[in-house]
Amino acid sequence: MTASAPNSSSPFDVVLFDVGGVMLTNGWDHKERAVVLAQFGVDRAEFEARHPEPYDAWERDTISPQDYLNAVLFYESRSFTAEEFIEGMKAVSVPIPDNAMSVLSDVAKSEKYLVGLLNNESRLLHEYRMKKYGLTQYLDLQFSSCYLGMRKPDADIYRRAVDILGVPAERIIFIDDRKGNADAAAAVGIHAIQFLGEEKLRRDLNELGIL
Repeated sequence: MTASAPNSSSPFDVVLFDVGGVMLTNGWDHKERAVVLAQFGVDRAEFEARHPEPYDAWERDTISPQDYLNAVLFYESRSFTAEEFIEGMKAVSVPIPDNAMSVLSDVAKSEKYLVGLLNNESRLLHEYRMKKYGLTQYLDLQFSSCYLGMRKPDADIYRRAVDILGVPAERIIFIDDRKGNADAAAAVGIHAIQFLGEEKLRRDLNELGIL
């Protein structure tokens, strides 16, 4: 998609979407981990105790998938391979009910705004999810933690997105299912919307003149 010119008739130039919890299940959050750990017979409490630090690094793309798995799983012998476990991780990425994918499509097809993502995800799962569900066809920009080395809700990731976009923060709309992430975006001046289902999002964007 070719980047759109600023829309002088609208107070907004950019619409950014989160992915997990807005369009798809979360890539590797606690619910997804619970499903896959049960599938492979991994002790959940032990896994979760090891998970936070390497996961933060993995989502910032400072360690490889194998480094992450070595830290949380393959510090001892397992009855399955890393490749098998990764396939299990991918399998839990599916569209959520009442998701915003049709909204993303409609905003992109209007060709009035730059359309992008601002999400936390490891490179492996982010790129799998983009390809699997064809989301890149709607996108001009991808502000993923794995590309920026920053994670929501840290203010730096929102500020970096504003800097790269080169437009005032108040001309950017950001949609996220988590109130804390939306609040953090609002704190740097971005117009933030908490996603509470497709119908509510359509009403919110209609009131702003986006749809």
